[in-house]
Amino acid sequence: MTPPTLILDNGASTIKVGIASNDVLPKCVPNAIYRGKHVKKSYIGDEIADCTDLSSLYYRIPFERGILTNWKLEKNIWDRVFQHTAQIEPSETRLLVTEPCFNLPQIQDSYDQIIFEEYNFSSCCRTIAPALCLFNEIGGLFNDKLGSIPDCTLIVDSGYSFTHIVPFLRGKPIAVGVKRLNVGGKLLTNHLKETVSFRSYDMMEETYIINDVKEKCCFMSKDVYKDLEICKKPGLKNTIVQDYVLPDFINTTQAQVKSRSSSANQHEQILTVNNERFMVPEILMHPSDIGMDQAGIPEAIIQSVHACDPDIHGLLYTNIILVGGNANIPGYMDRIKHDLRQFVPSEYEIRVVTPIDPVTFAWEGGQRFMASITKSELKDTFVERKEYLEFGSNICKRKFNTL
Repeated sequence: MTPPTLILDNGASTIKVGIASNDVLPKCVPNAIYRGKHVKKSYIGDEIADCTDLSSLYYRIPFERGILTNWKLEKNIWDRVFQHTAQIEPSETRLLVTEPCFNLPQIQDSYDQIIFEEYNFSSCCRTIAPALCLFNEIGGLFNDKLGSIPDCTLIVDSGYSFTHIVPFLRGKPIAVGVKRLNVGGKLLTNHLKETVSFRSYDMMEETYIINDVKEKCCFMSKDVYKDLEICKKPGLKNTIVQDYVLPDFINTTQAQVKSRSSSANQHEQILTVNNERFMVPEILMHPSDIGMDQAGIPEAIIQSVHACDPDIHGLLYTNIILVGGNANIPGYMDRIKHDLRQFVPSEYEIRVVTPIDPVTFAWEGGQRFMASITKSELKDTFVERKEYLEFGSNICKRKFNTL
């Protein structure tokens, strides 16, 4: 009997997990352990849904700067995922798991050891998330012929801890063209937290709430200076300012964005956000705004393309796919396309697309990969547990196509 395949897209913020099947969507589980300030109880992963007071939550995260450093913490979360979310028996399951680009060799060995020695998975394949994205219906995203596979693709994966730009030629990553930016959703949330704490309320301990403010209120500006002028206007002339009603976790547990024209409730605690709505996401385009000596995403895309062979520059510019949680920011795709057009030679066409769900796009690619793989490819791609026990991590280094 063929063992089922568990696809585990192990992101620093959320784990996308599910059994490879044509009619199953992944479940997104927070990759963290939370502890309440007022209720001395820990919540592992998706147990946070049972928490009634989300104020002043203390986070414990296995990833540090995009690298998995706390395996004890990650194992507690994986235990919850395997037993309750996926409900699988590891010894009878095949595992397809993702890791960060340019993962450290010692950490790769830890992945293999935990997977085969702690959980006893029957077989495993470890790869990077951008590589799985290529197995999706790429042609349909660009309104090309369905089923067509472009020779060159550029994946921009902007997630929790970092942003990776990964060029591909015929399905293989071009290592010299891979760029990593230390900007991601965590940086945006922390900067918004500091800004709000300076201008309004002290929210330095309210990471969970501020992250919700970021997701509900922030957008990417098309013209920063024009929007800054709008923010200075009084009253209803300011079309950017928004009121975010903070939950008190007594009468209300869900926050909401309120229209400025609606009537005020004296019992509501209002957080007003104005230019923070677009100046915080602007860090993705210009990290130098907060003193970081790094290129923004559009500039890093150009650097990535220029590091590749000149013959494929045009092909890369015409097949840019934006994935990761930051791709959900309104205006993100249009802004990147606009900024690229200013710097890329006019003879090159620029096509930038965002999938329907950029967060689960890699997982969906893994599902299509498992649906199309042959027995011989399966043998060449996956490492069996008995192979690992005989050859150790060396067999994983030979088989896994990672950066």
